[in-house]
Amino acid sequence: MKFPLLDESALEAALASLDGWTVEAGKLHKQFTFTDFIEAFGFMTKVAIVAEGLNHHPEWFNVYNRVTVDLTTHDSGGITANDTGLATRMNELAGSESATAQR
Repeated sequence: MKFPLLDESALEAALASLDGWTVEAGKLHKQFTFTDFIEAFGFMTKVAIVAEGLNHHPEWFNVYNRVTVDLTTHDSGGITANDTGLATRMNELAGSESATAQR
């Protein structure tokens, strides 16, 4: 399914409600930092299950306690509601127990 691109005002509104997310190189971007590797990997596992259900897979990179994420809808050629929805779920899954957002 091809999702429509968010226009600038819709993207700005979405970013206002997405704690810690920015736009970098045309993609939603965030770095999550956890206490240790197990928490970071646990987060990635939870996200992988959600992402597979949405058929929307993040570009991400893990080093020890950090998970760096970039989201874009490749079929649409940019940022869509599909990306902001997954970003919202990622924030929820990270929770407030140990994850912090960093640029």
